[in-house]
Amino acid sequence: MKRRVLIGSIAAASLAPPVRAQEVFPTRPVTIVVAFPPGGQADVVGRPVAATLERIWRVAVPIQNRGGAAGAIGNAAVARAAPDGYTLLMALSSMALLPEAARVNGREPTYTPDMLAPIALFAADPTVLVVPAASPIRTIEAFIADVKARPGQVSYSSAGNYSALHVPMAQLSQAAGLDMLHVPFQGGGPALTALLGGQVQCLASGPGPIAPHVRAGTLRPIATWGRTRLAGFDDVPTLIEKGFPDCEFYIWVGIFAPAGTPAPVIARIRDASRQVAADADFRRIIAASGNTLDFREGEAFLRFYTEDAARLVRTVRALGKIE
Repeated sequence: MKRRVLIGSIAAASLAPPVRAQEVFPTRPVTIVVAFPPGGQADVVGRPVAATLERIWRVAVPIQNRGGAAGAIGNAAVARAAPDGYTLLMALSSMALLPEAARVNGREPTYTPDMLAPIALFAADPTVLVVPAASPIRTIEAFIADVKARPGQVSYSSAGNYSALHVPMAQLSQAAGLDMLHVPFQGGGPALTALLGGQVQCLASGPGPIAPHVRAGTLRPIATWGRTRLAGFDDVPTLIEKGFPDCEFYIWVGIFAPAGTPAPVIARIRDASRQVAADADFRRIIAASGNTLDFREGEAFLRFYTEDAARLVRTVRALGKIE
């Protein structure tokens, strides 16, 4: 009897389909979500990242722009996506503060930071205050004097309330006692277009989107939010050196996956990100775009992200509710 059972089991096993070896990620397109319209900092960095990943993985890596709610819509979409590595987020620093902003305003967050796993950082630059080149304003001192002379009349654009373009301007307004008109848009690209089109008088932006316009002579940088001066903007003073020690803000760009994504898949994405950062063409594109490559991965990125997120949450709490 035992012999017949054993023979039957062997026969059944021989008829069963062979067990497939675990597939090596990725075997199909990987979508990178940018939570803003085209033209902003996440888009400027994200597109060359995606193009380089396509060469490394030999699969399509499309960018999907999902703007709205200062980035919260796209962030939440990835946070709730299947944790399989096929939907990733090219996030800005505002990703860490938007859930706290929702709570401050009495709303339930659409996602929380722990729903997203940090993989690699590609850029981390201070924001830059720019005005049109035709403006008579040439220094931060003249800017502050002009705003104080016209309370509530000098306007600035941003990517939305509590976005990475709004928070630094709110910092400056608090530190210098300024009354400015905030005009929120759906992303950094539209915010920049508003400045170029004369709809607003100034903008705090990451260096990438504004660099071509500075080189073309259409925009003038007058201050940065860094602790030290920004490479490529060496003649532009920091707000810290001008007497505003609390005006420090960095707009960083990093890649995240939904929490719960398997460790081997995270490792594959991290390894590919390392190859992206070492790629000569990618480095050339990032430099030409006005960004500074600041690649960090694994524990190094996690430490940076955790420390910056804590500082951003404190900033949001200090800003309080925005009507």
